[in-house]
Amino acid sequence: MRIVAAEELTPVVDALCREACCVLPESLVTALKSAADREAPNSAARAVLGQLAENADLAAATQRPCCQDTGMAVVFIDIGQELHIEGDLYAAVNAGVALGYTGGHMRASVLGATSRQNTGDNTPAVVHIRLVPGDRLRISAMPKGFGSENMSKLHMLTPADGREGILRVIAETVTAAGACACPPLVIGVGIGGTMEAAALLAKRQLLRPLGQAADTPTLAELEQEALARVNALGIGPMGLGGHTTALAVHIGEEPTHIAGLPVAVNLCCHAYRHAERTL
Repeated sequence: MRIVAAEELTPVVDALCREACCVLPESLVTALKSAADREAPNSAARAVLGQLAENADLAAATQRPCCQDTGMAVVFIDIGQELHIEGDLYAAVNAGVALGYTGGHMRASVLGATSRQNTGDNTPAVVHIRLVPGDRLRISAMPKGFGSENMSKLHMLTPADGREGILRVIAETVTAAGACACPPLVIGVGIGGTMEAAALLAKRQLLRPLGQAADTPTLAELEQEALARVNALGIGPMGLGGHTTALAVHIGEEPTHIAGLPVAVNLCCHAYRHAERTL
């Protein structure tokens, strides 16, 4: 049995929050530049995509947040079954979030849902814990901005809606979001389970490397068709028109009840932010 003191996680979470807010994945920057090349010369879409890529480069170079909305910290922790955490895991994670956001001079955006009183340090984080085989611990930090989170949707479809219904609600969610979710988007989709399982599955898809195809050919094909439909909407970067409304659609699937077809669509803005460490 391997033992890890909870307090060891605090500096790791601190560093992950700062990294995720300031350093976008290289695959995203490359995708933005490639998308700009596919847009019409002298178009608003090409100009915006170029500016987003430049912004990402500058954020990484200066270690400053790529967006003023530094999000609500969502932390995924996979704990090996042969590992024991000694101490208060949640307290250690929240201490790391507080250090990252205050020390990194990032906006404190978390408050009481009804009191509207700001907590001052972006805590508490939303923490998802999962037991996995082994004796390692993997932490993934995802600062989730609410321009895109507010436009995400859960759709409780019927089995009769089928594949076409899934594609329809993905496109409808993006259409309803318009420019509010700051496209170009990365779209996480969770299909199956129950209402809360589908929503969590959708959010987990936003941890995947950008454009990484789903594990099964059927889902990979569905991802490509969904992406084509979304980009055919013509919303474009920042809602100014163009071919690039989304950069990728990531779909995950779980078994569900015979009477249901839950589909959660979790939108992520162009700031595809996440960072991870394995201990």
